[in-house]
Amino acid sequence: MSKRTIVTLPGDGIGKAVLDETLRVLDAAGFEAEYVEGDIGWEFWRSEGNPLPQRTIDLIAEHKIALFGAITSKPKDEAFEELAPELKDKGLIYSSPIVGLRQHFGLEICARPCKTYKGNPLNFIRRGKGNDIEEPMVDVVIFRQNTEGLYGGVEWSNPNKQVYDAFMSHPKFKANFGDVPVEEVSISTRIFSKERTENILRAAFDYAKKYGYKSVTLAEKPNVIRETSGMMYKMALQMQANDYPEIELWNTNIDAQMMWLTKNPEDYGVIVAGNMFGDIVSDGFAGLIGGLGFACSAQWSLDGVAVFEPTHGSAPKYADYDTSIVNPIAMIESACMMLDFIDEKDKADKIRKAVAEVIEEGKTKTYDMMKMRGKPDVINKGAASTKQMADAIIAKL
Repeated sequence: MSKRTIVTLPGDGIGKAVLDETLRVLDAAGFEAEYVEGDIGWEFWRSEGNPLPQRTIDLIAEHKIALFGAITSKPKDEAFEELAPELKDKGLIYSSPIVGLRQHFGLEICARPCKTYKGNPLNFIRRGKGNDIEEPMVDVVIFRQNTEGLYGGVEWSNPNKQVYDAFMSHPKFKANFGDVPVEEVSISTRIFSKERTENILRAAFDYAKKYGYKSVTLAEKPNVIRETSGMMYKMALQMQANDYPEIELWNTNIDAQMMWLTKNPEDYGVIVAGNMFGDIVSDGFAGLIGGLGFACSAQWSLDGVAVFEPTHGSAPKYADYDTSIVNPIAMIESACMMLDFIDEKDKADKIRKAVAEVIEEGKTKTYDMMKMRGKPDVINKGAASTKQMADAIIAKL
């Protein structure tokens, strides 16, 4: 049987460091694959004017599965200034390559698990009755619609007459913005389609049913954002009643959800939301389990293309350190999600068990787990390097 081919996308900053160590962990767990590296990120924007070259799109289209490290994105004007001089008169505009990947391949389903590791010094704690310290066990999976909503990219600054007139036809736009000069207007749209809304809701309910979660929580704002959040809530009600009566549907407004997640996070199971609110609530829950060093994600299309990545950024200042100090666990967990996706769950479970043992043992901690600032000297103060954390996990394997 031929080995599976995985496209690796180191990207920018710390992406290469965490991805390299993750590949060592996969190898130690007995996962056999061929790896082919794809070009993506800031350097390709600067030198080619395209952070997502067609050759990389072709690689992913051929092999379907990709492991992605991290990406750097900068505002429009900064991005233009960093272009190679010979490219500055080409009319190029930077756009995020990871958003480009999502939209090109229809990676509309995004899952972000947030699960407590016993013994992690960064776990959320609270005061209980009698002023006792409680450490609730969080086991939440956020399903985020990945291609629509505010991240759909349908935006204008100083919109043209056709667009402006269309918005002026809405009485609330005319009343609130009709006297604002058009050159001072910027517009971002929040577009939901019924088909993709149904897909993300069904993915959330199916996951809850498969893994025994008692509830699915819709974290939107249907009382104010009536057309998009309202449509999603109505569809969730119908889907739960018709197809998943054994699973409770909870409806929370996103702002209230961000308050409640620190009051009773152990009560939640699967959470589903549109793009922006899903992004917000997933970072909120990630903070309860140790922060972005533990936050993994998967995104996939309905025809089997999937990209797995940590949700942290590229942290470029850390990339220049002689010894990498960043926590690789989020990237390693993302690789475990890949293994689940391609029916290698036994290997994923082995790796997760090894990670849990290292954390509970407490002998190997990266600087974030030791609550240090990310300075080059943290290694001398007892913090594990990126490689040493991977070594410890490999030793448990």
